[in-house]
Amino acid sequence: MIGIIRNAALSILAMSFMVQANAASWEEGQHYEELDSPVRTASDSGIEVAEVFWYGCPHCYTFKPMIESWAEDRADDVDYVKIPAALGSSWEPHAKAFYALEAMGELDKVHDELFEALAGERRPLNSGEALADFVSDHGVDAEEFLKNYNSFGVNAKMQQAQSKIRGARVTGTPTMLVNGKYRITASMAGGHEEVLEVVDYLIEQERAGQDE
Repeated sequence: MIGIIRNAALSILAMSFMVQANAASWEEGQHYEELDSPVRTASDSGIEVAEVFWYGCPHCYTFKPMIESWAEDRADDVDYVKIPAALGSSWEPHAKAFYALEAMGELDKVHDELFEALAGERRPLNSGEALADFVSDHGVDAEEFLKNYNSFGVNAKMQQAQSKIRGARVTGTPTMLVNGKYRITASMAGGHEEVLEVVDYLIEQERAGQDE
């Protein structure tokens, strides 16, 4: 019995050292970058973790189940937000679709389906009309979608998001932004799973800074 307890204690101690060693291994400039000028976050409270993505990005498609699992288990003080990128003109319809659906309260209905169609099946949904036809097949009113898609409010939201993306010097997707201060990509961190480990590390850094 004593041996079992001793082994359990040693296992816990070893795990603790592994966590500490892993955290210590994340270096600024190598595994993540601190922005020269922080970008605005959507909320003044909590720690914002923003995922910059594109519906047609195969890497975002691979990352999607990982970030969704992470988001389900996040702490109460962490605000997770999605930011659709329009790094090229062909990406703009998809970013506008995101905000149009969000404005309608219909995003959850077709978010997964848009990923599957654009990144998984590479369907040519490259205009408001094509996207309206697509979302109508999933229970979203096509006319109402186009009204929102072409609205001033959606265009304003998209431009605001792209300004934030430019300010953070995002050049590819997926990219994670922590509290408007740090940028992390898979190529920096060493992989998609490592990205989330670095995100958790930076969240702890932000918490420590708030407590000082």
